[in-house]
Amino acid sequence: MLIGVPKEIKDHEYRVGMTPAAVREATRHGHRVLVQTLAGEAIGLPDADYVAAGAEIAPDAKTVFGRADMIVKVKEPQPAECAILRPGQVLFTYLHLAPDPEQTRGLLKSGCVAIAYETVTNDRGGLPLLAPMSEVAGRMSIQAGAHCLEMAQGGRGMLLGGVPGVAAAKVAVIGGGVVGANAARMALGLQAQVTILDRSLTRLKELDDLFAGRVQTLYATSEAVEHSVIEADVVIGAVLVPGAAAPKRVTRALLAKMKRGAVLVDVSIDQGGCFETSKPTTHAKPIYAVDNIIHYCVANMPGAVARTSTFALNNATLPFTLALADKGYARALADDLHLRNGLNVFKGKLTYQAVAEAQGENYSPAAQVLAA
Repeated sequence: MLIGVPKEIKDHEYRVGMTPAAVREATRHGHRVLVQTLAGEAIGLPDADYVAAGAEIAPDAKTVFGRADMIVKVKEPQPAECAILRPGQVLFTYLHLAPDPEQTRGLLKSGCVAIAYETVTNDRGGLPLLAPMSEVAGRMSIQAGAHCLEMAQGGRGMLLGGVPGVAAAKVAVIGGGVVGANAARMALGLQAQVTILDRSLTRLKELDDLFAGRVQTLYATSEAVEHSVIEADVVIGAVLVPGAAAPKRVTRALLAKMKRGAVLVDVSIDQGGCFETSKPTTHAKPIYAVDNIIHYCVANMPGAVARTSTFALNNATLPFTLALADKGYARALADDLHLRNGLNVFKGKLTYQAVAEAQGENYSPAAQVLAA
């Protein structure tokens, strides 16, 4: 199989779909890899490293998309990329389709086979290809929140961990999954006061054990969320319903009760955001204010630490990339239920139920379309 790795074109996105080490593994399996020139240059992965690993360098994205059987990316395809996808071509990347009907229409029109990292599952009920970026984003959310608390950003003028004699900031984390746990870990490391809210008692018990009682855990009733948000200096939105639009946990009305200069960091923004006032931002202009509350809603947070993120992501995606290349998409999807759960679009049909429901579109089960 010829695998194509284009250069990412989303604003301030420097990650790359395959590292030279991943390319070397693919070539050892007998595949060819076509990498767009300068795809990894920004994070210290020059074309020469890819050539040494066995890749061919392409001059532009059009060549990569035009020749490759499978495209391996990081971020969702932009409109210009959707326009050059081919019928039957495999696209393996993050998609986050639920809040993005324009992208959905572009993929459906292309006739491609689009497999989303974020909905691939594992035997433990986890999302193994989302987890590495969730770890990064969770840890980054505290860095972002601490920065936004500074006066220059419009924040309250607080040091997250305080100093002797001055109280530390209060951090509320809504959602106790991978993002939430990593956010809490970083916030505790900076000596903030941390509360985690979740609707799974089992998960709350796990978090209480994990942090040895150093965080407050609360069952996420509406009342508990509202009280915690009002008291917080930084709120981390870490709510996830796999593949679906994120539920809104903080309303516009609640902002009026928050502390002036408090910070909302919405890590759920890829799935539409869990704050009613969230809208996607970029690393070039990451924050905005609503009712004197600072919002940080960057849709590709891990892109800011692109080298770390790229290697972490490749560690997780490589086995699936190789399975798709070795077996072909049809057999690979048939053989592996967890990889099949990643199938979102198949030759003009929407194959992920939560996306179809979010957009009011027709849903075709993955197993059904593959069998046909």
